[in-house]
Amino acid sequence: MSLVAEAVFNAFVPDKLNYELLGNGDSHMHWHLFPRRASDQVHGPVWWTDKTLMSSDDVKPSGEQLETMQTLLLGALEKLTDNLSR
Repeated sequence: MSLVAEAVFNAFVPDKLNYELLGNGDSHMHWHLFPRRASDQVHGPVWWTDKTLMSSDDVKPSGEQLETMQTLLLGALEKLTDNLSR
């Protein structure tokens, strides 16, 4: 998990990175990583953010933006895992 978090941090260069491990509501444990910026509208937990704002078309990345994000993240993961095998 720490490797994935480091890749997220390297790819998106947030001001902070929040980790959340959950499992109460699902039959499995799972992680959420939240890149955070000083400019975030809500400075508390992400669930304090208005749901209409979170699902607004204004904040949804386009297909092209998603592809760019995927490329950045995969590149950061590959760089970290390549370093492990050396």
